[in-house]
Amino acid sequence: MYVFIKENKRITVLLLISLISMILSGCNINITHNNPSDQRISDSSGAAENSDISDDSDAAENSDISDNSDAAENSDISDDSGENKRTDSGEEKADETVSGNRIYFAAPLFSEAEREYNQKIVKILESYGYEVFLPQRDGFLAPDLEGKTEEEKIEIIFQKDKEEILKSDIVFMILDGRVPDEGACIELGIAYANGKRCYGFKNDARSVEADMDLNPMIAGCCTKIFYDLNGEDLIRTLEDYLEHNQL
Repeated sequence: MYVFIKENKRITVLLLISLISMILSGCNINITHNNPSDQRISDSSGAAENSDISDDSDAAENSDISDNSDAAENSDISDDSGENKRTDSGEEKADETVSGNRIYFAAPLFSEAEREYNQKIVKILESYGYEVFLPQRDGFLAPDLEGKTEEEKIEIIFQKDKEEILKSDIVFMILDGRVPDEGACIELGIAYANGKRCYGFKNDARSVEADMDLNPMIAGCCTKIFYDLNGEDLIRTLEDYLEHNQL
């Protein structure tokens, strides 16, 4: 009897141990089953987060493309608008001013004939868009400086003309006469020394050197010399040059 009860206790203990093991095993199974759910939640959260990041990135990229496209389009519009000016009638019209091409007109101006000839040539230059400084018109003449001493007149005229030469881009010099005008020669020298473009204009056959029509120190300063013994042909040559070229 005692042996039977003892054996039953052993069986009972074994059964309890098995039952506890099964319970514990069941709990582990449930825990294991819950993990995929958590994984699905994590995956869904990660996917949503990645989707948001991707959407934001795409939106930013599209915004950048749109901004760049708008900027390029606006730039094209701005560039196009800067190319031509329009008249009130809507027709395109090129800018008539030749930008950065200011001319200092160096010439004798001591007689009525000289001043009239200077004005005639200057009018042609200005008709092609050049801004011309003509000393007899825009500077000082000694007879007009009443009440000044000779020294004061020299200082006023010299400083004004030198200033205008340095402000100019081009010196256009009349080379007529047995010798070119002394003052114009000095003006040509100042211009050449300061890198200005220099042009000569001549329809006088008198020469200063044997077998040479111009002193080489004067001719050597000039980018180009317009020369014709026929005055009207000389003017037509200048106009034709200005029609197709810039000084």
